[in-house]
Amino acid sequence: MTMKKTTLFAVAFGLALAVLAAPLGAVALEKKLVIVTSYPPDTTTTVKKAFEKKHPGVKVEMLKKKTTAGIKYLQETASNNRSDMFWASAPDAFEVLKGDNLLQKYKVKIKGIPKKVGAFPINDPEGYYKGFAASGYGIMWNTRYLKAKKLPEPKTWADLAKPVYHGHVGMSAPSRSGTTHLTVETLLQGKGWEKGWAEWKAIAGNFKTVTERSFGVPDGVNSGQFGLGIVIDFFGLSSEASGFPVKFIYPPVTTLVPANIAIVKNAPHPKAAAAFIEFLLSPGGQEVLLDKKIRRLPVNPATYAKAPADFPNPFKDKSIGAAVKFDLQLSKNRYNVINSLFDVMVTYRLSDLRAATKAIQAAEAQMSGKKNMAASKLIDEAKALVAKVPITAAQASKKEFNAIFKKKRKKATTKVTGRQAEIEREWDAQVKANYAKARALAEKAASML
Repeated sequence: MTMKKTTLFAVAFGLALAVLAAPLGAVALEKKLVIVTSYPPDTTTTVKKAFEKKHPGVKVEMLKKKTTAGIKYLQETASNNRSDMFWASAPDAFEVLKGDNLLQKYKVKIKGIPKKVGAFPINDPEGYYKGFAASGYGIMWNTRYLKAKKLPEPKTWADLAKPVYHGHVGMSAPSRSGTTHLTVETLLQGKGWEKGWAEWKAIAGNFKTVTERSFGVPDGVNSGQFGLGIVIDFFGLSSEASGFPVKFIYPPVTTLVPANIAIVKNAPHPKAAAAFIEFLLSPGGQEVLLDKKIRRLPVNPATYAKAPADFPNPFKDKSIGAAVKFDLQLSKNRYNVINSLFDVMVTYRLSDLRAATKAIQAAEAQMSGKKNMAASKLIDEAKALVAKVPITAAQASKKEFNAIFKKKRKKATTKVTGRQAEIEREWDAQVKANYAKARALAEKAASML
């Protein structure tokens, strides 16, 4: 009996030691992890497979939603939350969720991650969300398309406003894509409210399309549906690495901000969520970002030793994103207004904007080498009308004004009610009249030449 007890004790003690020696994640993680994410399948599938290989007991479910739709989903399901994580690029989106008390703090255990990338903190100083990659914004183009159309390669945002690119540019709307929102906001912060919007509308006047999803832009450039696209960097870099005939550049006026991940408040699988963050920031997880299907900029400087020779390194190349010190609070304060303004002025008035832009470009072409003060004045008036914004920067940042714009219009026919509808109708009437008058003035100027 004593021998049996001794044997049983030894077996039990051995099992206890084995459990303690095993990695915590191997025995302690929940069997499921639900992630709300805006990322395309190339990213989510690749990372999911790598994580599940490391933690074979966990099944990851990716709930695909646009950034703005993901925010709304978490807000609407907060009372009965079934999501564990929010995974997206836009830091201001995480600020919105943090402000709504929908995220929970987490302290990262992995070492080797710096406090900043460029001038921007990698992690939320309050601990609610973590940066796993750096994101820059720029221009990609199809080299074969440009060669066939005899178009020059762009170097700056302003280049895309040149007449030579009319009908060749694609972009998503900020209301449909958090990364596009950051791109729009970056130029507004870099150039200022009036000049920033003037440049965006000059560029948009050359648009062939406004895509429904952010990854519709790289798809359009890759396939040659249009020649140039305004994208987050990993779209251009991954397309190039995958063999498409494309190039990508960071214009001088751009920013560099972290792409983030956070654990949702009252997450049903918190241990699996914590393990996912630790995996993303581990050497193995950071190396996954270099996969040719993903091509994101790791936040661990050591990972760049394994990157391709021509891969951007923001920790060495200080020029990437140096021109704009992104103000996250400013972006958060006017998030909804920026989206609504862009839709009213560009997305749903694109044909009017294109027509006015084309007329101005034609008049300027005829004006070349000639002196006609009256015609020149008309052209300047036309350009000012196109550039005009219905509200000031101060108005856009008012909290109570921003709160009005809750409804996102997926289509021009999407029904919007209440005060938002009234304001958008007022804006639309102004914009429509301005574009029509600008076109008429430009055509009149051309007739004088």
